[in-house]
Amino acid sequence: MSPTLPRDMLGRSALLSVDEAQNILKRRLPGIRIGSETVSLHRSLGRITAQPVVAPEDLPPHPRSTMDGFAVRAADTFGATETMPAYLTVTGEVRMGEFPATGPESGCCYRIATGGLLPPGTDSVIMLEHTVRLDDTMIEVNRSIGGGTNVIGRGDDIARGAEALPAHRRISPRDLGLLAGLGIDEIRVFRRVRVGILATGDEIVAPGESPPPGKIRNINTIALEGLIREMGQSATDYGIVADNREVFDRRLQKALAENDLVIFSGSSSVGSRDLGEQVLSELDDPGILVHGVAVKPGKPVIIAAHGNKLLFGLPGHPVSALVCFDLFIRKSIETLAGLDDPRPRGRRVRGTLMRPLNSAAGRRDYVRVRLEESTDGVKVYPILAKSGAISSLSRAHGYLIIGESSQGIEQYARVTVELFD
Repeated sequence: MSPTLPRDMLGRSALLSVDEAQNILKRRLPGIRIGSETVSLHRSLGRITAQPVVAPEDLPPHPRSTMDGFAVRAADTFGATETMPAYLTVTGEVRMGEFPATGPESGCCYRIATGGLLPPGTDSVIMLEHTVRLDDTMIEVNRSIGGGTNVIGRGDDIARGAEALPAHRRISPRDLGLLAGLGIDEIRVFRRVRVGILATGDEIVAPGESPPPGKIRNINTIALEGLIREMGQSATDYGIVADNREVFDRRLQKALAENDLVIFSGSSSVGSRDLGEQVLSELDDPGILVHGVAVKPGKPVIIAAHGNKLLFGLPGHPVSALVCFDLFIRKSIETLAGLDDPRPRGRRVRGTLMRPLNSAAGRRDYVRVRLEESTDGVKVYPILAKSGAISSLSRAHGYLIIGESSQGIEQYARVTVELFD
């Protein structure tokens, strides 16, 4: 059965702060793990490494030139200046894709292009710009260079046995290039997190239907699916569930059995919200963790756990549901997926608030805003719409946060905006 939740003086479930709710969830997440699988390099973009990737060889495997010029012995350029140049005989050329069997003798050099393999006996490359061609077989060198100049040595990029990628890292296109360079064509990654989604309420119809009076289209499922797939994870739609406990319970159990995490969104009716609470309150190990958070929008959110699975009951209003996704579900999915990225998520911009905003003390507000560039800097305009107004998210560039200790923000105050994309 669910643990005893905090109550207010009237016996109602007391609202937790956003931080308290997130901390409860954070304490639960470490005990939940999903498996891993091996995928080809071509299918690994965006996946999370399940173990460190170790370089199987030196990269590069042979010293290479980093400039167009001449492969030389650095000692042959000693003391060379524009007024007292050194003279070298050109006795060969390094062709791309070939490894020269022999190198130039002392006092001689080979032509070499960027990326060419350094011939035996040479240790540096003198740039074309620092030479003067006298004829087809002789160059004048007007600069002295040291050993290793304009050369990347064997293993200078990454040495054999070194960690190429750590575990718990999202694989980027740049990482793919490194792995390909090391000859790695398969990699062990965490499997995708499986997320089941249900929409509840007698008033919900499919997006393609024309809703009669009293009915609304199913906005939440398609939006939540998009967010999950944007994260590179797997989402399954379990359809619209009527306000019927037996049907809801059966559909929820099926989603739980087939997924790592289940989301259901309620409708605007009280009955649907009560139904979700009733069913989740009967789950054990440990059941409902959070019911109600001091946040606007999104106050009625429910967070529960059942064995190795997480469940989230979101408000039916689309904006409330998507705010709760960002506050609680996104980090949960990232943790289950094995991601351990210390970098702050998203981008932020500073701007000037163009109208005052009021807020209730003790509650955290997430206010959608649109931005406008001007000669005076970025102007921030709040989009004042109710939580059911999905167009407010489509029109918004991001949101600003009014903290629990604040009762609002004055007009023309400098604010930080979290960007959506």
